[in-house]
Amino acid sequence: MTTALPERAGRRCHNVLNPLHSAHYFSPELGKELAEVGVTDPNAAYFAVRAAAMGPVGAGTVTATFYNFRHELVARHVPAVWRTASPEVVLAARARVVDSSLRRLLGDEAIASAEVAEAAELALRATEACTRTARPLYAAHADLPVPSEPHLALWHAATLLREHRGDGHLAVLLDAELDPLEALVSHTATGKGMAPKWVLSTRGWHREDWDAATRRLKERGLLDTEGELTESGLALRKEIETRTDRLDAAPYEHLGAAGVERLTELAMGLVMAALAAGAFPEDMIGKS
Repeated sequence: MTTALPERAGRRCHNVLNPLHSAHYFSPELGKELAEVGVTDPNAAYFAVRAAAMGPVGAGTVTATFYNFRHELVARHVPAVWRTASPEVVLAARARVVDSSLRRLLGDEAIASAEVAEAAELALRATEACTRTARPLYAAHADLPVPSEPHLALWHAATLLREHRGDGHLAVLLDAELDPLEALVSHTATGKGMAPKWVLSTRGWHREDWDAATRRLKERGLLDTEGELTESGLALRKEIETRTDRLDAAPYEHLGAAGVERLTELAMGLVMAALAAGAFPEDMIGKS
């Protein structure tokens, strides 16, 4: 049974769950655990832990499903990383990373709390309405077992919901005719996307690539001469999020308005604690 939700309720819920998933990418535990299985390059570690659920895939699959990375960077590490550590080894290492990083960020008392158990139950219930069709990253993670410990089950559910929305989002970006870097540049221009220096240092792009994408967006009338979004650019970014909401509505409608509100409340409390504990770099989001 589904119920109508307040406008953008699903998006808000996703936005507070997503940091619970993504914090481990920025944790010191990730570098430590992956180094212990032989993966020492930070880019290789990221590609491995996010792609491992799909098996020992090649660079083309990672570039396609991750969307906004320069293919040459991906190909530098994939599939070579699987010769160092198999996907099964990487998945086990990732589980250790998630456990230790969440314990550090939230504290053992919160980890053992009724609130975390309730959030896990609600988030897993939402995932019951996710669909595999045309959603490769979601589908791969949906085939993994649900962890027994509530904080890990919550992370698993947050991962499923993140990748479910993300897979749909890529379809919307393609239809909007935004290539990987144009999508990044226009998102950064909203003030909510990753700062350019983070894009350039983690996604494999060069400054000349960024400048070329900016020129293309200006030619389409989406950016003005100062690199700010025009009215058309703002409208396009709004439409992208609205259409993504529509493709991602099912899990939140399945959970229902009261469940979504409660899950958002619980996740917000956990995310605020994680942010206060330094889960993410302070300069990661912004236009500069």
